Amino acid sequence: MERHPLVELPATLTRPRAGAGARFVMGIDGGATKTLAAVLDLETNVLHLARGGPSNEDAVGATAAVQALLGAAEDAIKRAGITRDQLGAAVLAIAGTNTESIAAHVRSARNDAWIVVNDVVGAWATATGAGPGVAVISGTGSNVFGVGPDGRAWRAGGWGHLLGDEGSGYWLGVQSIKAALRDREASGPETALSDAAPAFFGVSSVEALASLVYSKPLTKGEIAAFAIETGKLAEHGDAVACELYERGARELGGQIAAVIDRTGLADRTGSFPVGLIGSAFKAGPIFVEPLTRAVHGYAPAAQVKRVEMAPVGGSLLLALRACGAGRELTAAELSPLIARALAG
Repeated sequence: MERHPLVELPATLTRPRAGAGARFVMGIDGGATKTLAAVLDLETNVLHLARGGPSNEDAVGATAAVQALLGAAEDAIKRAGITRDQLGAAVLAIAGTNTESIAAHVRSARNDAWIVVNDVVGAWATATGAGPGVAVISGTGSNVFGVGPDGRAWRAGGWGHLLGDEGSGYWLGVQSIKAALRDREASGPETALSDAAPAFFGVSSVEALASLVYSKPLTKGEIAAFAIETGKLAEHGDAVACELYERGARELGGQIAAVIDRTGLADRTGSFPVGLIGSAFKAGPIFVEPLTRAVHGYAPAAQVKRVEMAPVGGSLLLALRACGAGRELTAAELSPLIARALAG
């Protein structure tokens, strides 16, 4: 089988225009549950944030996704007190299996300075400062993307909740409910998930939860939220909950290994970052440690660590690159600006 990269860096990011002298740039992080838009004033270091609804086309459809993206963008521009024309560039990093239709809608509604990329590209910039390395997203969904020393890019995962999302909050939530059902019918081991699941979803029994899943049906976000309870049970030693995190780590580890191999990072001399981004990693060591073991089994030099900067930071870093703003901003400088803006 001939394999081409599933996600490539746009030419505007690999060959940015030089010296535009922009004062304002915008980054957007669009996901299955929410959208965050940020306009950065490079003279004052003030960040203007706006929030919107879900903008993953797989979850809400193209029309609703574009409305959420452009609505959040306009709100952020308004909060900054500027016009669209004052933006040097805008980079929209969007979750979903295929962002091409969203990109076409955005270009039609705005202009070529508004660049749409898959959310893993923004995550990669967040995790690596847009240098060689790998980003691993595990929130409601999951995805892996990396770029090698020579610019080769590769994506693994990201096929959505029906065909993929291994190791994500949604995957963990679904697998937890399945484990509770297997306990109920005595085809699987006993687990505290059998009591935790119906209590979390406000039903009387595991079988009632099964009916709820099909009849309501529960959203991706609602199911993914249950992973928090799975994490708590794993921390308290529930063997089934622990095994779910081990299995999720193996699944994600295999995808990370493919990205490392295809980008040439496996041949790199010295270390490179593998940044972990997303709410699923808030489970801490029960998830991060088995994932680190899985990655080090293939690439001992990889530096696996959770990324503290919010994903919208990667979009902002890419927007700076795209417009050749004339000022370099590191993740270490940008991260506290975002944190303060989010806290406010």
